[in-house]
Amino acid sequence: MRLDVLDRGHRPAVRLFFGFSRLVSGVPMSDVPKALLYRPEFFGAVFLDLTARTMRGPSSWTAGEREHLARSTSELLRCPFCATTHAELLKIAGDPSPPRPELVAASRFLETLSPPGAVSRTALAEALDVSLVFHVVNRLANAFGFALRPGQLESGTRSLHRFGYRFPRLLTGPGAGGPEELRRAVLDTPARTPVALRRAAAAGEAWGSYAATVRSASHRITDEDVARLAREHTEDEIFEVTVAAAVGAALDHFDQGTRNLRT
Repeated sequence: MRLDVLDRGHRPAVRLFFGFSRLVSGVPMSDVPKALLYRPEFFGAVFLDLTARTMRGPSSWTAGEREHLARSTSELLRCPFCATTHAELLKIAGDPSPPRPELVAASRFLETLSPPGAVSRTALAEALDVSLVFHVVNRLANAFGFALRPGQLESGTRSLHRFGYRFPRLLTGPGAGGPEELRRAVLDTPARTPVALRRAAAAGEAWGSYAATVRSASHRITDEDVARLAREHTEDEIFEVTVAAAVGAALDHFDQGTRNLRT
């Protein structure tokens, strides 16, 4: 975890939850909940609700098929943390191998955004929702240096599947919606950084090449890149700009896919 505030800056209720989880499971909380439960009113509450509905709500795709799409997206964006995690979740949720032709076509659509004729528009839109979630998470995992520690893979994936990607509302606070609510929460609501800066980051036009790299090649972000930023910016500012860049890139991909489905 490249930002100390994401490791140790949580509210008391969240710290108690992390401590209880460690007591029960015997392993520390993984980096994804640490990032999403840090200041959830800014990003995590809406995003977690969107993720739970996308990954375990009603869908044309089975839970295993959605994990397959998550892993494929993670491999495409070169996120080893997420690719490993969702390979494990595939075993738990039901590996669809060999994938049916519709799943192969949907995976190709998420890469090219060219809709295949053999899959319904509804199913492709649901696949695009999965892609949206992981176009965000992959970039955050890469930029913030998420890492799997001993025992976390097995414990974390079992918990994610068992609870349907949901966390107690006590920890997240209110937050529901879809892509537009995510856009508003991250880019348009008051936060520690100005709206104009977050919108610029979403377009890849903030802090030199940093926001652009998060958008286009997040796997190239290094400890030194973040340390350089920390000499001029607070960790909260780095958090918000990184989230804005990741969300902006994910929404651009999602929006283009949605437009292509309508033509």
